[in-house]
Amino acid sequence: MTTPLRGGPLLLGVRHHGPGSARAVRAALDAASPRVVLIEGPPEGDALVSLAADPQMRPPVALLAHAVDDPGRAAFWPLAEFSPEWVALRWALTHDAPVRFIDLSATHSLAFKDDSEEGDGDGNEAGPDGAPGPGDRERALRIDPLAVLAEAAGYDDAERWWEDVVEHRGGTDGDDPFAPFAAVGEAMGALREEYGDGGHRRDLVREAYMRLQLRAARKEFGDDQVAVVCGAWHVPALGAGSTATADRALLKGLPKVKSEMTWVPWTHHRLARHSGYGAGIDSPGWYGHLFGAPDRPVTRWMTKVAGLLREEDRPVSSAHVIEGVRLAETLATMRGRPLAGLTETTDAIRAVMCDGSDVPLALIRDRLIVGDVLGEVPDSAPAVPLQRDLTRLQRSLRLKPEALEREVDLDLRKETDAGRSRLLHRLRLLAIGWGEPAAGRGSTGTFRETWRLRWEPELYVRVAEAGVWGTTVLSAATAKAESQAVSATALSEVTALAEQCLLAELTDALPVVMKALADRAALDADVGHLAQALPALARSLRYGDVRSTDTAALGEVAAGLAERICVGLPPACAALDADGAAEMRAHLDGVHTAIGLLPATPDSPAGDLSGRWAAVLRKLAARDTVPGVIRGRATRLLLDDGRLPEDEAARLMGLALSPGAPPADAAAWIEGFVGGTSGGGMLLVHDERLLALVDTWLTGVPAGSFTDVLPLLRRTFSAYEPGVRRTLGELVRRGPAGGGARPDRAEAGIPGFGAAVDETRADAVLPVLRLLLGDPDPDPDPDPDHDHRIDHDNDLAGVAR
Repeated sequence: MTTPLRGGPLLLGVRHHGPGSARAVRAALDAASPRVVLIEGPPEGDALVSLAADPQMRPPVALLAHAVDDPGRAAFWPLAEFSPEWVALRWALTHDAPVRFIDLSATHSLAFKDDSEEGDGDGNEAGPDGAPGPGDRERALRIDPLAVLAEAAGYDDAERWWEDVVEHRGGTDGDDPFAPFAAVGEAMGALREEYGDGGHRRDLVREAYMRLQLRAARKEFGDDQVAVVCGAWHVPALGAGSTATADRALLKGLPKVKSEMTWVPWTHHRLARHSGYGAGIDSPGWYGHLFGAPDRPVTRWMTKVAGLLREEDRPVSSAHVIEGVRLAETLATMRGRPLAGLTETTDAIRAVMCDGSDVPLALIRDRLIVGDVLGEVPDSAPAVPLQRDLTRLQRSLRLKPEALEREVDLDLRKETDAGRSRLLHRLRLLAIGWGEPAAGRGSTGTFRETWRLRWEPELYVRVAEAGVWGTTVLSAATAKAESQAVSATALSEVTALAEQCLLAELTDALPVVMKALADRAALDADVGHLAQALPALARSLRYGDVRSTDTAALGEVAAGLAERICVGLPPACAALDADGAAEMRAHLDGVHTAIGLLPATPDSPAGDLSGRWAAVLRKLAARDTVPGVIRGRATRLLLDDGRLPEDEAARLMGLALSPGAPPADAAAWIEGFVGGTSGGGMLLVHDERLLALVDTWLTGVPAGSFTDVLPLLRRTFSAYEPGVRRTLGELVRRGPAGGGARPDRAEAGIPGFGAAVDETRADAVLPVLRLLLGDPDPDPDPDPDHDHRIDHDNDLAGVAR
């Protein structure tokens, strides 16, 4: 057969993931019809070659190798539809030609300490033309062959030069399909002669191994019956005159690890250079389009872009497509390019379809230029038992892995959604980050969950790592939870783990976790740690309710923690600095919310928790030794719960804002009372006495002290909604009436204000509210002397949380 190297094997130097190289490889193989095809890749992949012909196999895919004893030590060899290696692999299978991978085996490459997860050791870390890409310090000093060749040709952009000389040439040079490879091999030989071969031992070892495999194939099939597809940088090394003895000497004593290999789906996003992949390309989606378009690639690309923009409700017509194609071709002519490339088409799209804006271009880049394609592998591909169980669960729950990020809303009252929730929580415990909880838009009830899902190829490595805990998702999550419970040292770690176990319904792990929780809680005397742990326990009790889980033991621990907090919190709040006071205020909010969720039964160790907690808040609100931010917050929490009359709240505010109080302490009290996002602004809007107190204090702050309290006040009031700030400004601008009191806002005709609260009208809302929330009907003849507003407020607050 005719070859670029007379009397030798057919050496096809390629650019990894280059559609022009892929077309050229296919043309060369069709012309040469070799008896065997050798491909740069790990020899362990030979046993998996036949799967590439399976109808279920859809690129992009990757060979994944991992160390058996250390699954986190893994490497990928990605292949896209437009990768020359994939084209060669498919050609060989179609023509019944043997395929062999000839790069250094994964057994050795995984053992090199300088291997990266996607490095040259994984076979495809090479740069744009197959040269070693960046990885360690030595690689960083090497040249980029494409950049050198582009500069020699007068180009300042290596990507643009490669498109002009390869991608836009159709992959052939006249009638000779081997001419491009002869030219590439000659260029790489000149570069290696000028700049050297890099000298990195791993690369020298790889090339020695490839030469040995090439010699064996030549001996078996004949010199002119062997085709080699490898990175262009390696072509001169494979044709060099090194001896077999010298090559074997380089391979002597290489480190080894026991490894396993399989096919896994890959994504266009992970092929992109910005993802950190060493052999990455800037535009996988664009290259896939160039490889798949039978003709008029620019016109077809513009049509794709127009379709995407229409889906996003942008007004794009066929006239835009025609004008965009004309502009791209004109730009290519003006720039001296044979055809319009990605740069010209993008410039034309920006001008014609995006009105000069880069905002729609970001969408086009993400969805088309890079792309969100996720490959598929057949079910018969080897996999660890945990991966097979996960795949089974994904199918039974109809939760398909996708490369594009999406949100999923779950209703835990439905069996399928509850199963999805269990699976996602178990995977999170196993550090398999397929999904992350997100804030739901429709409901804040415990029976609702919202997840943000995105499947990345690296998760297959995480699954392999988690396989040490068990062969199923349930058994692995249970074993890991039990191990974490035993090894955890902080109380907050165990409470968070208990919450995870309840969310994931790991009933077998709960006894171990609960024992560890009780032990840690008994030994921890830090009130801050206890306060930090209680909210998670309270949330866990509610999760147990919605998931029908027995949480009696958890309730006892939570009640015990609450009582210890009630005893230890007042002395812990004395003599705190500003940072300590701010931290304790956050604990105060968390404990208050948690105690509102805990069941208050007379037989519990803590007795009436809500009553005991209210007494603690009264102590904090009245003690002068407690920082102002905590005193103000305690006062506000009592007022919100209806346990503090409005007159008493006004009295406490008056004391805190008295002329004798230091301005900084008074500002801190205000921050605690009306700060944050808990409706403090609306409280001032509707309670003119409190607003007047704040207004009077603020106007009386001495000029010398005003600059000290301004940052605190600004932080407090800037958290309010714009409408609330505007209303407060209008009220303050009107000022008090002549007698010092503010005018009645109802009489003044200010919208939204009445003379007083109309309790009859307010109570009329409750039946509709119960219907919406699914609450049972209350006693039809309630006690008229009982203030039901507190009960309703607590119920609604619990549901909202």
